[in-house]
Amino acid sequence: MTETELQAYLTATYPRENERHEWKEYASLKHNFGGHAGEDLISYVAAFANLEGGVLIMGLRDQGHVITGLQDPAGHTPENLPQRLTTKCTNLPTEGLQVEEYVTSDTGKHVWVLHIPKHRPRRPVFAHASKWQRLGDSLIPLTPEREEAILREPLQQPEDWSRIVCTDATLADLDPVSLQLARVNYKTKHPKLATEVDEWDDATFLNKAKVCINGQITRATLLLLGREEAVHYLNLSPRITWILKNERGEELDYRHFMPPFLTAVDEVYTLIRNLRYRYIKDETLFPEEAEMYDRFVVREALHNCIAHQQYQGNTGRISIVEMPDQLVFLNAGPFLPGTVENVIQRDAPEPDGQNPFLAEAMVNLNMIDTIGSGIKRMFRLQREKYFPLPDYELVNNLVKVTIIGRVLDLAYARVLARHPDLTLSEIMLLDKVQKHKALTNDEVDYLRKRRLVEGRKDSLYISSGVAAKTSQNVTYLKNKGLGNAHYEGMIVTLVDSCQGVSRDDINELLWDQLPLHLSEEAKTKKIDQFINKLRRNKRIRNIGSRVQSCWISGQSEASSNSYPKKEGRLETSEQQVPLDKG
Repeated sequence: MTETELQAYLTATYPRENERHEWKEYASLKHNFGGHAGEDLISYVAAFANLEGGVLIMGLRDQGHVITGLQDPAGHTPENLPQRLTTKCTNLPTEGLQVEEYVTSDTGKHVWVLHIPKHRPRRPVFAHASKWQRLGDSLIPLTPEREEAILREPLQQPEDWSRIVCTDATLADLDPVSLQLARVNYKTKHPKLATEVDEWDDATFLNKAKVCINGQITRATLLLLGREEAVHYLNLSPRITWILKNERGEELDYRHFMPPFLTAVDEVYTLIRNLRYRYIKDETLFPEEAEMYDRFVVREALHNCIAHQQYQGNTGRISIVEMPDQLVFLNAGPFLPGTVENVIQRDAPEPDGQNPFLAEAMVNLNMIDTIGSGIKRMFRLQREKYFPLPDYELVNNLVKVTIIGRVLDLAYARVLARHPDLTLSEIMLLDKVQKHKALTNDEVDYLRKRRLVEGRKDSLYISSGVAAKTSQNVTYLKNKGLGNAHYEGMIVTLVDSCQGVSRDDINELLWDQLPLHLSEEAKTKKIDQFINKLRRNKRIRNIGSRVQSCWISGQSEASSNSYPKKEGRLETSEQQVPLDKG
């Protein structure tokens, strides 16, 4: 973003200083990180945490939102600042504590946006051995009343954030287009009530759909159906950000989408470059072409981000990063089922998530399901196109879902095509193999018993049995290798035919012929073994040095002077020997 664009964005997102937002014209953190008590950064962090958490922006003047830029971080970085704050602020939670860095594209100014989480129950946060809080836009010692409120907080799970009523919000704060779409979706989900729905007024409909409570607007209502200008009732800035990157990871474009999220999801989908992926026909195995990303897969992944985002003590921001052949979805919070395998293997409702009220509302509006069948359908759709299965990872308290929009491994794709009887659990294990992910000993044993894979645990590949059934004999041989005698014979043939052979020549001959699963180091050691065995058996001998070897036939009587160092391509006495590169 340019400086003007960033200034406009920050003004719109954090319009004024209050108990949740603070701007600091920090040019340097050398003395502002831990300086005077009640005035430095750690004091402000403790003060925000002792209320509901908040946002502190560094490098921004509070008068006119002028971007001055953070010029001297004094050894602090967006990555290490959260950890350093926890060492200076006693009881400061780590979940939701993060720094967003913005650098203006035209002036090169740095702005840091520090997100500060709320304190843990009954644990006020200290800085300089004192407790602080915000009062308007000022910093004061923690009042006795506020400290008593913190110490009386229940230790059990806090109230569902999405269920809380926004007392000042009304039906006028809802988006009419989204409200109409909500009715359509509700009737799709509950077709037997379609006639009745048309007779309900808006308040009745929202109560029936469990989006409102007794006619009162909840935070879930505003997330799904609220006008963009009504976001201030939420005390945070929820948004979906679409980012386009090239194959080098460089950002090419981006867009932000604010509530209503019910309609924002479709707007995000229209931006995705959903190209037609053309398959190479193989005995009519594949259809001619298919979309890279199924509409349902994209919507399901994004809806899950909305439903399970950790809004409490966080920014409420969801990201979808589009790269040339994959989509990456990110949302804050843990993946409550633990692993995606638990979702696939269990046909029962999931445990309560981050926002049970919001999740139930989304179920009623036909956005998500209740028993994990949406994720299972994502896996089935990827399988039907022979694409890799979705990846679920938990990274730094972020749930990361990766959808790949192409065939990653042709051998894997053919296995799926030729073996429709494979279970989804078996396919998930094979998917790990094609992505070179670690498998447990039990998983490897299972695949071996099914004769689906061969090789060592850290370098598995498709087995000969599967290869035979899927016409993968060539791929199998490339993985398995052709036997030591074959490679040794190739070396002898090359040495007998040429007037001196270097180690580079032998490497070039064998490198692409060795098993595909071998690393570069393993291939080098393998060739060492071949050469040493042939040398010991006097089938070849080195007339060069250890550094610059020159191998000739062991039967040759020629001296080292007969074989000058060569440059360029190898020549034989009769014809050039082709060095097959695979």
